[in-house]
Amino acid sequence: MDPSFQESKALLDRASEVTPGGVHTSIRRIDPPLSFSRADGAYIYDVDGNQYIDYHAAFGPFVLGHCYEPVNEAVRDAIGRSDLFGVGATEYELELSRRIVHHVPSAEKVLLCNAGSEATYHAIRLARAATGRTLIIKFQGCYHGWHGYVLRNTLSAPDKIGERDPGSAGMLDEEIDSTLVCTFNDLASVEAAIAAHPEQIAGIILEPIPHNIGCVLPKQEFLDGLRALADRHGIVLIFDEVITGFRHALGGYQSICGVTPDLTTMGKAIANGFPIAALAGRADLMDRFNTNPGGDVFFAGTYNGHAGSVAAAIATIDILEKEHVNQRIAELGDRMRAGLQDILDRLDLVWTVAGFGSVYTLYFMDGPVENYTDLLRNDADLYVGYRQRLIEQGIFEMPMNLKRSHISFSHTEADIDRTLEAAEVALRDLARANGAAR
Repeated sequence: MDPSFQESKALLDRASEVTPGGVHTSIRRIDPPLSFSRADGAYIYDVDGNQYIDYHAAFGPFVLGHCYEPVNEAVRDAIGRSDLFGVGATEYELELSRRIVHHVPSAEKVLLCNAGSEATYHAIRLARAATGRTLIIKFQGCYHGWHGYVLRNTLSAPDKIGERDPGSAGMLDEEIDSTLVCTFNDLASVEAAIAAHPEQIAGIILEPIPHNIGCVLPKQEFLDGLRALADRHGIVLIFDEVITGFRHALGGYQSICGVTPDLTTMGKAIANGFPIAALAGRADLMDRFNTNPGGDVFFAGTYNGHAGSVAAAIATIDILEKEHVNQRIAELGDRMRAGLQDILDRLDLVWTVAGFGSVYTLYFMDGPVENYTDLLRNDADLYVGYRQRLIEQGIFEMPMNLKRSHISFSHTEADIDRTLEAAEVALRDLARANGAAR
């Protein structure tokens, strides 16, 4: 493998002349500064010609694998006959909405949009309209998109936990202060927030598994308790399943945990990499949108329901239904996690393997991990350094702190085993260099 990445660096430099920083999403600049040109199944290729087994999966959409031919074929067929009309209904939109209603427990009606941030924005606005209240509860470390409703207290510094921590310049004070921040897996913190703001909480939004900080598993009593609190206080419960939806189960994590929210946002794995998202939920709530005659909550988007993305979603769901994809990728996830744990045990290391289904990560800290504050013990330098060592061996996990990794239907046992061999080399190196062994 060429360690210089000269072509990648040159491409990024040229891009920076016409694009701020050279990239079109804020966390695409990495060290080393790789730029990619081709993808196929479980593999991606940089512009220097190096091949990698890909576990980043563009932050998670590729549940089947890159350039998955049955999905691409469905898209080619759709856009050969249709694209975007901007008026009326289409059979494509109807079919996808029916599939979502069939599979997702909370979905009585569905609206399509283009990105998870759009879906969460609409969900929160709807919760406020339905309740006549202003405040929203989110959880420290959870990310629900770029808009001001929720862009606070995500990857907070230690001194900002429990404090006011907006994620961007230019946010309005009213946006920041209308969102309260609680501790994941801590029902008492939610009860305290509700008690401090009686009849002011419109909605509670959460990732049922906070994958934006790797993988923090929820306690069942926490999710059950949120449902009970929402019912008791007339609060709209929103599950942000943009990551968990369709990757862990066709019905989302809600179908696994047995807790049904009022609204659900979905995206990423729903269309195996094509841009689409959805908001679904109770009919009485969804009918408030002005897509329904008489609705008073605005909903619009020029590209909503584009035939290419909708066809990709239908094709993806077809394959998830027929090929037992979720079971298969979870089995590969188990193989990866068990292999990593075996390496740690043999090297006498106390670091923590985490994950669920096809998602995994390795925290450089001892457990347990129940919330974001626990993750302050994670050694960010080791976390990133480990992944940089994997890149040197042709394994791509995003070299940033607390980023999860994903397994797709295109990965094989041989890919997992090769990755584990590289992981052992990297972990031995780190342990030797940092004296991390007991």
